[in-house]
This record gives sequence, C-alpha cells and structure tokens, in this order.
Amino acid sequence: MSRTLARVLATWRTGLSGPVIVLQAGRAVNYFGTGLVLPFEIIYLHQARGFPTATAGLVLAAVMGTAAVLTPLSGALLDRFRAKPILITGNLASALGYTGFAFAGRPWQAFACSAVGGAGFGVATTANQVLNLTLVSAEQRASSIALSRVAGNFGLGSGATVAGFIVASASDLRAFQALYLFDGLTFAIFALVVVAGIPNPRLAKAAPARDKGTGFRAVAHDRLFLILIAANVVLVMTGGAFFSNILAPFAKTRTPVGPGEIGVVFFINTLFIVVAQIPATRVVKRMRRTHALAATSALFAIGLLAVLLATLTSSALTATAVLAGVAIVIAIGECAQFIVTGTIVADLAPPHLLGRYMSLYGLSFTAGVALGPAAGGALLATSPDAVWWGGALTVALTGAGLLRLGDRIPDPLRQAQCPPPHAVSAADMDAAAPLPGTSKPPSPH
Repeated sequence: MSRTLARVLATWRTGLSGPVIVLQAGRAVNYFGTGLVLPFEIIYLHQARGFPTATAGLVLAAVMGTAAVLTPLSGALLDRFRAKPILITGNLASALGYTGFAFAGRPWQAFACSAVGGAGFGVATTANQVLNLTLVSAEQRASSIALSRVAGNFGLGSGATVAGFIVASASDLRAFQALYLFDGLTFAIFALVVVAGIPNPRLAKAAPARDKGTGFRAVAHDRLFLILIAANVVLVMTGGAFFSNILAPFAKTRTPVGPGEIGVVFFINTLFIVVAQIPATRVVKRMRRTHALAATSALFAIGLLAVLLATLTSSALTATAVLAGVAIVIAIGECAQFIVTGTIVADLAPPHLLGRYMSLYGLSFTAGVALGPAAGGALLATSPDAVWWGGALTVALTGAGLLRLGDRIPDPLRQAQCPPPHAVSAADMDAAAPLPGTSKPPSPH
C-alpha cells in the first residue's frame, strides 16, 4: 500500500524551484477569490443591485473586453520592462476594481470597476505567464504550465464551491459584498507574494532590427505561430467553450438530467483536470508534439459526439454517466492542449519578443471563449444537435491540419532523434580524414 501511494505521489513531482511553486500558490489563492464571485456576478448585479440582466451582462462583458484590449499592450510592455513589477501593478489594479464592485450601486460605477479590474486582469495574466517561463529552463516549461493550470482550476473550483454554500445560506447584499471584498483581497495577497517571494529576472537583450521588422511586425511574419494561434482559437471554442457554456442548456432540454446532475458533471471535469494535469505532462512529453495536438483534437471530437448519446436514453442515471464520461474526455484533451500549445509558443518566441508572443497566445483564449457561446448559442436555437457534430467535424479538421505541419513545429523528441550536423564525434572526424597521399577520403565501397 505504501509503495502504491509513493508511486502515485511520485507522478506529482515537478522538480520546479521554490519561487515557481510560491508563484503558483499565490495564483491558487487569487483564483480562489475569482471563484467566489464568478458564478454569481449577474445574480449580484441583478438581484442585489437591481440592474437589468442585459446591463449586468454588458458589465461583465466589459471586463473581458478591456482585458482583450490591454493584453497586446501588456505584451509590448513585457518586452521592455521586467515581468515582476508589471504583475504586481496588474494585481493591484484588479484588487481596486473588484473591491469597488462591492460598492457599485449604479451602472456607471459598475462599468468603471469593470474597466479597472479588466485592465488589471489583462496585464497580470500575460505578466504571470512570462514571469513563470523566465523562472524555469526550457525543459521545465511543460511542468510549470501544468502546475499553473492546476493552481488556477483548484482555486476556481474550491472558490465556487465555498461561494455556493455562502449564497445558499445568505444571498443578501452584505453576503455578496463580503465575497467581492475577499476577492479584491486575494489580488492584493498575490501581489504581496510576488513582492516578497519571487525574484526579478533580467530581460533578454533585444535583437537587432532585421528585414522582417520589430515588435508585432516581427510576430506577424511568423506564419507558424499565426497558424497555431488560429488552431488554438478553434480548440478553445469547440472543446472548452462548447462544453462549458452550451452543454448545460442543451442537457436541460434534450436529456433527462437536471441541474444537480449537470453540476456533478462540471465538478468531475474540474476535479479530473486538477488531479490529472501534472501526471499527464509526463505522458505528453513522450509524444511528438504534432501527434499530441492531433490526439487533443481527436479527444475533443469524441467528447463532442458522445454528448449526443445522452439524448438516446430516458434514464437520468445513464445520461449522467454518459456526460460524466464526456467531462473526463474533454478534461484529458484540455490537459494536453495547454501543455503542448504553451510550450510550442514559448519555443517559437525569440527571447526579446516573449511578451508579445504570450500576449497574443492569451488573446486566442479570450477569442475562443467569446466565439464559443456566440456560435454555439446560434446553433442551439436552430439545430441543437449540430453544435456537437459540427463542432466535432471542425475540431477534427483542425487536428488533421496540425498533423500536416510535421517537422515545422519545434519538437525536443525529434531533435533528440536527429542530432544537428555539427554534433559529430572525434572518431567520426578521424574516419573521414583523407589517407596519406590521397586527396579525398576512401570510398565506403
């Protein structure tokens, strides 16, 4: 029993340094605060503040809209200034914005808080990614990305669970205000963690300007990066957003499951990501990156198609089991997606453009999260089943396209199997040397 437990715990060892673990612990605390308010923001603004639901939705959209606008700017800043102070500044801005939500009694006040909080979120998200990558070696990137994802999902899931109990017992104005005040406090705590426990790595030296230009002009000339970003938008939209935003209303009307069972399905998805993300890193590291991307697309396609199986039964238990299986398949795909795409982007980025590359990579998630509900909602109103078979077809074609990229994607396994031409041993050089009295090496025949 002890040996089995030791083997299980060994799969969770990342070999990361103390500052990286401290950074992700701070991220977990921060996301715990986000989880406290995220599921109940519209309820708070509508029920406790009296905003129309349309206005409440626009207030929340303003958060992500501001974050999307500021994300590329944060990338440019991160290529000129160190990530640590930018991360601290972003967290303090978010602390101010989300604390202000507790006292926003009028729509203009809520929009102002959205702008401040969204700006801080857009800046801090990219800064956190860049700082995380600069604290590790190239070989540790996958592990650091996996740990970051575990910290975020664990924080969100636990925060939403705690908030559910709080709102269920007391859903008055003071309860919601307490949630927002604590959320703002977690941003401040994260900033303090960064100040006290995280080093401030030096910036990479800027490369000289070339024909391809500098800044975002240089990024725009990287066609492989742009293809990867476009593919990531599709993966996020179909794999993540369809599951997160469209499954619940579809299941409620087309399957025998109820709100309780739907909650269980989403809990299984989050729990599986938290438990399996780090062990999955070890598996993905043994795969060619193109194969891992194709496998991710295949898993999303299988999961989306399997949703339709839940419509073929009248048993709530059977339908819940089917959707729980979907949740696990989607979770496995997400585990691989984040590890592979994140490490490829980090490998493609020149050191002096890392901020810009990571900002556009982060923006691809924002685009996917925005496009998923829009496209899925339109299909849900016209042809509900098309959400799932259409999404499966789209993501399968995307996976096939990624597989065709082949050796164009940087891959440590391929580099290990095919050493560079200059990596020739002294013995090989001696064997290739011309014999005395000859002008060229002897023929091998």
